[in-house]
Amino acid sequence: MSVDVSTRYLGLALRNPVVVSASPLSANLDNIRRAEEAGAAAVVLYSLFEEQIEHEAKEFATVPELGADSFAEALSYFPSFDEYRGGPEEYLRQIEAAKKAVSIPIIASLNGITRGGWTRYAKSMEDAGADALELNFYYVAADPSLDGREVEKRCVDIVAAVRQSVRIPLAVKLGAQFSALGHLAKQLADAGANGLVLFNRFLQPDIDLETVEVRPHLELSTPFESLLPLRWIAILYGRVNCSLALTSGIHSGRELIKAILAGADVGMIASVLFLKGFQAIGDMLSELKEWMQQHEYASVEQMKGALSQRNCPDPDAFERGNYMKALVSFTGQPI
Repeated sequence: MSVDVSTRYLGLALRNPVVVSASPLSANLDNIRRAEEAGAAAVVLYSLFEEQIEHEAKEFATVPELGADSFAEALSYFPSFDEYRGGPEEYLRQIEAAKKAVSIPIIASLNGITRGGWTRYAKSMEDAGADALELNFYYVAADPSLDGREVEKRCVDIVAAVRQSVRIPLAVKLGAQFSALGHLAKQLADAGANGLVLFNRFLQPDIDLETVEVRPHLELSTPFESLLPLRWIAILYGRVNCSLALTSGIHSGRELIKAILAGADVGMIASVLFLKGFQAIGDMLSELKEWMQQHEYASVEQMKGALSQRNCPDPDAFERGNYMKALVSFTGQPI
């Protein structure tokens, strides 16, 4: 039995549901080529941060002092002033070069601070040839006087402003720390978002007990981290008028299959590529096809949302009932 693993994401026709997410890997053109050769359906470029733009424009030498908790992809990504990745001109050249090097869609990624920064550089990325744009919201509401509604309004207003400035599809990459995520998701779709990427990993600073200093800290994701976005994608599927992407925690075909069953159009990967290399893409796709054949699914489209909350025989499992059942069924004993 042959199976069709093609899918649509942000209105883009993709050969399969595996997308390489934003990370330092896509700063290298050879890696983008290797991702395509390994079977990836699209690549999200590393994020351009508005701090980098300010750095280039104003010799913003204090950017590295902002701390890794400001950035969503900070492996050894912003280590020093001399090594600080280039600004917008280099990023736009990378978009142009990637478009010439591969045939799969190239999705630009922008992490802004000001409304003007989001809109100006979104348009530049479109002009450089990006097939779509991912707006990477990475904001810690650390001010106790800041109302939660104001935080959400800023996100919605930015999406609306960017939507007016570009024609290419827009995805919004969010963290999970919102009080009414479903309502925000609907507002973002109404404001012009074509897709939601769930969830951004909030990197936490650590304390070095030897130097008594706060240090940047990053650990690669684990499959366990896929459960939170899995739950929310299952809840949002069919309720918001946009594509859904699951990111964080996809390390094998198993997590990819679950993401699709919950309602995701694509699964985004990065950590597994650092751990296993680009061959992990082919392994995932092989596992997906084998599972589809065993369970008599002819296409990814047929699978999509089969176990979303809307279609699940026990929809409460995605809400509070799941919490109660998990506690009642747990029989572990203290060591």
